Amino acid sequence: MYGIAMDLGTSGFRAQLIDLENNDIIKTVITMNHPLPGGNVMDHLDFAIQAGPDLAHGIIIETIERLLLKLNVNFSKVEKIAVCGNPIQLSLFQNMEIRDLAYAGKSKQKKLGVDNVKRDARILSANSLFTKNVKLENAKILIPPAIKHEIGADALAMMLKTDFMEQTEISLVTDYGTNAEMALKIGSRIITGSAAAGPAIEGQGIDCGMLASPGAISNVNIEDEYWRLVVLDENMDERDGYLIDPVTGEIKEEGEIKPKGITGTGVIASISLALSTGLIKKLPELPNGKLILGEEIYITNKDIEEAGKAIGAIRAAQMALLVESGVNYEDLSYMYMSGASGTYVDSDKARKLGLVPNFAKNIVQFGNTSISLARDLVMDESKLDEVSEIARKITADHLMMASSKVFTDIYLSELSYWTHGMPIETYKEMLEMYNIPKPPEIFENAVLEKRTVKDIADVGIEGLDIVKEIGTTITELTDGCIFCHKCEKECPEDAIIIVEKGDDFIAEYSTEKCLGTSCKRCVSICPENAIQLKDIKIKY
Repeated sequence: MYGIAMDLGTSGFRAQLIDLENNDIIKTVITMNHPLPGGNVMDHLDFAIQAGPDLAHGIIIETIERLLLKLNVNFSKVEKIAVCGNPIQLSLFQNMEIRDLAYAGKSKQKKLGVDNVKRDARILSANSLFTKNVKLENAKILIPPAIKHEIGADALAMMLKTDFMEQTEISLVTDYGTNAEMALKIGSRIITGSAAAGPAIEGQGIDCGMLASPGAISNVNIEDEYWRLVVLDENMDERDGYLIDPVTGEIKEEGEIKPKGITGTGVIASISLALSTGLIKKLPELPNGKLILGEEIYITNKDIEEAGKAIGAIRAAQMALLVESGVNYEDLSYMYMSGASGTYVDSDKARKLGLVPNFAKNIVQFGNTSISLARDLVMDESKLDEVSEIARKITADHLMMASSKVFTDIYLSELSYWTHGMPIETYKEMLEMYNIPKPPEIFENAVLEKRTVKDIADVGIEGLDIVKEIGTTITELTDGCIFCHKCEKECPEDAIIIVEKGDDFIAEYSTEKCLGTSCKRCVSICPENAIQLKDIKIKY
């Protein structure tokens, strides 16, 4: 008999097939991105509210079914599926209430009648969710609890699957991703938060970006006066790529594997090296406007701005947690990093950029803790009660970054630093002007520990497979469309086309490509207000 462990991440889904006889992992299947429009959880939430939660749920289920089919398993022999993710992803997966996640105000929630939504652990029949292409008549679905409605199973996983909970010294844990969940532990007190960092941290929204997957540049290192690329192979192991001149693009030496694109960790490493070697004199300006890392692979000034916004959001949130909790920066003893970006990023390069608190004395890197927790639940169902008990005991304070003036002030300073080239000394002066302690100098003797070399340490006997075609096509009647095609030309992802159907014009959107509500360039460019991205349905 078999079980399936799943992680519904903001930037992509992951599933592992497990043989329950011996708890061996058979196969791992991942998607390259999320099937809903947008690059972060708020985009997904906004899309679901505007387009309807039933539509969003349907798109997610359809994608998961494609994922499950790739596992090539006899579904009659699947007994259990455990699913981890943040509250938004798990709510959309179950097609349960989401409006409480969209509106922070208690009065607004009460007015909507959604002020007391429970997200406790649940056990469901798989047939209640999967009915179209996947028949799971004998399977049940295990869903771990959220700590509170803003902090879900993925955040619980990052605390439980590291040794964060056992730490007696002041510690911070962060799951690095498009929505970076984090928690600060001070004795028995835990304060949680999250930063909507956006897709650049995982390679999306970058011209030549891609998720951590085979062919992605995950790191770069200095070798003589040139750069040696580090590229992920088909087993997600790091291999030597080109030895290249990043200014001219001249390849000095071939590598073991040819790169296809660059993931967020590769962008972070490139920026760090460009700053430390003097290629960047003033952010975000690169020599000749770009760094060249291969044939048709480059990093632009705009890419640096996008990455800087993500780095800045995470740094601002981490600093705000410490400041608002009354902790001195220098008191931070342990920094735990989880998630794909937390695994593959060079922690020393990351801390020099501020993505990791550079005043932490110990930095420990873990892999994908979310799928790790899901795997534990599949292998031992009784752990669901244990996890629920731990969630109840975590009396977590939660810092809402949207309402934190400290976060806002730090983030404004970060934006000035990353997008306008404000010197770091001026950055520190701005913090002092806001009555926020300025960060100390980098702690030079930090202990850097990497406890895994891959995001998913064991991909199984049959290895890793990728579902490349995900999402679906959604359509909208464009009343008043004059067929000018401005929306098509304006879309940065080629996600929209206008088709003629009888006397009507129909907008067709690829949910996989569309950047969602954070973009809406098609809406704003339309001269007739015919594009709304609201009254939409799935194309059949």
